[in-house]
Amino acid sequence: MNEPNSAESQKNHERNTFVFLAVFLAPILSVIIVGGFGFMVWISQILFGPPGA
Repeated sequence: MNEPNSAESQKNHERNTFVFLAVFLAPILSVIIVGGFGFMVWISQILFGPPGA
């Protein structure tokens, strides 16, 4: 008797998880990774000078 409700509940849970990953987590991680790389390059240029200098 609970099988259709369980399947529907799981489907909703999977959809909500996908929306969270696609809309929130992926953009936030992208900004953190790109910002972290830019910060690392900036700090390395402060310490070692610009490229070719």
